Amino acid sequence: MEFRVLRYFLAIAREGGYTKAAQSLNVTQPTLSRQIKDLEAELGQPLFVRSAHAVTLTAAGYVLRKRAEEILDMVGKTKADFSSADDVAGDVYIGGGETQGMRLIAAVIADLRRDFPDIRFHLHSGNAEDITERLDKGLLDFGVLIQPTDLSKYASLSLPVKDIWGVLINKSHPLARKKHVSPSDLTEIPLLCSKQLLQKREADGFFKSLFGTDFEKTNIVATYNLLFNAALMAERNVGCVLCLGGLVDTMAVENIAFRPLSPTVESGLDIVWKKGQIFSPAAVLFLNRLRENASFQQTIRA
Repeated sequence: MEFRVLRYFLAIAREGGYTKAAQSLNVTQPTLSRQIKDLEAELGQPLFVRSAHAVTLTAAGYVLRKRAEEILDMVGKTKADFSSADDVAGDVYIGGGETQGMRLIAAVIADLRRDFPDIRFHLHSGNAEDITERLDKGLLDFGVLIQPTDLSKYASLSLPVKDIWGVLINKSHPLARKKHVSPSDLTEIPLLCSKQLLQKREADGFFKSLFGTDFEKTNIVATYNLLFNAALMAERNVGCVLCLGGLVDTMAVENIAFRPLSPTVESGLDIVWKKGQIFSPAAVLFLNRLRENASFQQTIRA
């Protein structure tokens, strides 16, 4: 299986047909058809359903599309690493969730780029499951994870910042009249929480420890991946959004407010990377700048 053929396959999937794909690739349609036919024979499964007007992916085609995108991303990343080996340039890939800790990462990036303007940074937003999957596949150099998280597979650096938990609520909601809300205030009312947090109910007891004996009384009506969409639900009074503070500008949105939990509930942050990771020169510079920066704790867990 050649990289070139994977690019052909992705072009057909993207364009929805052989003719447009052949034009975009500057190859003849018979050549393209022959290469895909050989690929299907190699894999032993059809990749496209062909009709008079378009082609669509089969179930096997969907699997290959995801794998092909990951493979070609890795090829591009590897080429960039080698092309920057003799000069201080290249790409650094960082993933993370929505957290105030990204402000610290941004400060280090800005500081590093003043000295090395040819380094490029690529940021990927996602939950911990998504970030660790990409780390394990080598698609990310670093991940910013919100505690509690299993770090046994990774080397890590603790960030000296903590996110505060609370709720986003519509200002017409009775809880909006309070300066703080307690977990018991959130039982038996419509509640939205992150998919990641909900998964932690069984994984490490964080959700249960938050609500204590009221754990079984929670009424989760929706889950979310990124907070912006959940904020829209709060704006429409779908429910209260359990989330980290400081991520939504409540001053800019007329009818939602953030209320912190009481007693205060905080989560720490770690930036992690694979143990034994062989970094590009650009990634090494980034990690060294993290370690040197006085605003970061110098506690390394390897």
